[in-house]
Amino acid sequence: MGVANNVTAVLNFIAIICSIPIIAAGIWLAQQPDNGCIHLFRWPVLLLGLLILLVSLAGFVGAFRHKETLLAFYLCCMAILIGLLLILLVFAFIVTRSDGSYAVPGISFKEYRLDGYSGWLRNHVVDSKSWNKIRACLSDTDICPKLTQQFITADQFFASHMSPLQSGCCKPPTICGYTFVNPTLWTNPANPTGDPDCNLWSNDQTQLCYNCNSCKAGMLGNLRREWRKANIILIVAVVVLICVYIIACSAFKNVQTEDLFRRYKYGWT
Repeated sequence: MGVANNVTAVLNFIAIICSIPIIAAGIWLAQQPDNGCIHLFRWPVLLLGLLILLVSLAGFVGAFRHKETLLAFYLCCMAILIGLLLILLVFAFIVTRSDGSYAVPGISFKEYRLDGYSGWLRNHVVDSKSWNKIRACLSDTDICPKLTQQFITADQFFASHMSPLQSGCCKPPTICGYTFVNPTLWTNPANPTGDPDCNLWSNDQTQLCYNCNSCKAGMLGNLRREWRKANIILIVAVVVLICVYIIACSAFKNVQTEDLFRRYKYGWT
């Protein structure tokens, strides 16, 4: 029993270590400017990481103190948390599978189409009701103003690798034919195209292209890129957690079996 409990304690220590990158990924996601404006995606990973840490600590204490009730609580809660983490991973993979980016000849950065992303993201993240708050939040950030400090000439600007959010919100779509003055100041084209975003662009630094569909698409492009990066960490962590959980269940079962055998033996004698 002592050996089995020691094994369980070590496994829970590994689970505690696994919770750290999950928490780190959650903090990283929460600190991104776009997630700061979309509360729906800001906290789930961080909360799950913290819960896994707390439950793993409970399991570690239960194994170290030989508290079978606490170990049973740990196994039950960890199964639920691993299930929730798997659901989050599958959901994030499905809704971020579609990519609305497209390349434009002659420029290094990509541009973005709103209809290239999943219907769920369009309906729940950048729908008209939510976008008013997101737009106001974006205009208060330095996402666009800092471009004027980074790029001086048009050549520098078009050779840059901007984020999807900057590409979609801080400039008019390239197809509109606006002339570069600085990254957030453009002169009207002589022959504007029929793209609705072309008429929505404003040189007002509080407006820019925040009302454009390209800005909504850029927001979703940023979310997609960030969650794809975070998913790599989460997949590795959840695989390790599942392996740890299976071994912990086996160790706990052995403890129960040995305890039952001991009771039977002493009860018989």
